[in-house]
Amino acid sequence: MGRGLTPPLVRLLCCLASILRTKTLMPKSIDKFKQTIYQYYTEHRREMPWRVSRDPYHILVSEIMLQQTQVGRVLEKYEQFISTFPDYNAVCKAPLQEILKVWQGLGYNRRAIALQRICRLVVTKYGGVLPSSAETLQTFSGIGPATAGAICAFAFNQPTVFIETNIRRVFIHFFFPSKNGVKDEEILPLVEGTLDTRSPRRWYHALMDYGAMLKNEKHNPNRRSAHYNRQAPFQGSNREIRGLLLKTLLERPDLTEVELIRLVGKSSERVRPIIIQLTKEGFLVRAGNRLKISP
Repeated sequence: MGRGLTPPLVRLLCCLASILRTKTLMPKSIDKFKQTIYQYYTEHRREMPWRVSRDPYHILVSEIMLQQTQVGRVLEKYEQFISTFPDYNAVCKAPLQEILKVWQGLGYNRRAIALQRICRLVVTKYGGVLPSSAETLQTFSGIGPATAGAICAFAFNQPTVFIETNIRRVFIHFFFPSKNGVKDEEILPLVEGTLDTRSPRRWYHALMDYGAMLKNEKHNPNRRSAHYNRQAPFQGSNREIRGLLLKTLLERPDLTEVELIRLVGKSSERVRPIIIQLTKEGFLVRAGNRLKISP
């Protein structure tokens, strides 16, 4: 089990797992679970710049950056991004090339385009105010249920119910200790039933920190999730080539397709379909036989 768990607490949590799976929530057992999570958080909480902010724009940027990306990499880029683009308007007005320059190193560059489109929608449709409704946020391209729930919890302290990778890890660890193929539909009622509705922001921070600790344990509980997929190696992947294409054009704008392929150092048969895809996604534009980052 988790770090610092005594045998009596293990027995209590196993009992709690059984109780919760029958949907009979026992307040004393839930309180004990919360105490365990909060105690760890008090002693080991992670300090992050976006956690001390209540600015919805700051929370939006951090949550988009954190999608499929480790906290350490986001910490390296977040403050630079906020300093360079301090608000929605700054992101709206910036050329995509400038946004991608700061984004370099985070990977999944399509999130940079998504963030700019979100900011433009906030400015043009919502008067520069990020909506506080999870349902509305999910209508924005690039924001799914987990990101919408996180934004509402962290920016607006709303008791939303959502699952992300660290939260999933905590609930599988405590409530499904011997089960494989655990589905999110099984976890969601437990997330809702144990939610600290008085302080959802602090509660979700605590859950995520406990889940991050569990990732470093010998057996990662998320491997027993029905939704677990081991990420394919980055080296030699299309993701690597996408990144190389954009990095090359950021360093040497306005190349011909032949020049770009030569500089990337991969076969034309491999690279050309990726160039076509990047053009469709709005990253690149063509001017005759030349390519450049979209304005």
